[in-house]
Amino acid sequence: MDTMSIAALSVGMHQQQALQDMGTSVLKMAMDASSGSVENLLEEMEGSLDPNLGANVDIMA
Repeated sequence: MDTMSIAALSVGMHQQQALQDMGTSVLKMAMDASSGSVENLLEEMEGSLDPNLGANVDIMA
């Protein structure tokens, strides 16, 4: 192998690593955003529940 092909291989490997790191970062951001919206949805659902719902049972028909 000559020096140019070793240099080209090194550059290619570093570019691949940079792309992989960027993909991992984007995935982490998506996961963080997704967990935040799930938490918000659960909080909104808890606030909309009626605490008196199901407390009484009407057995007269």
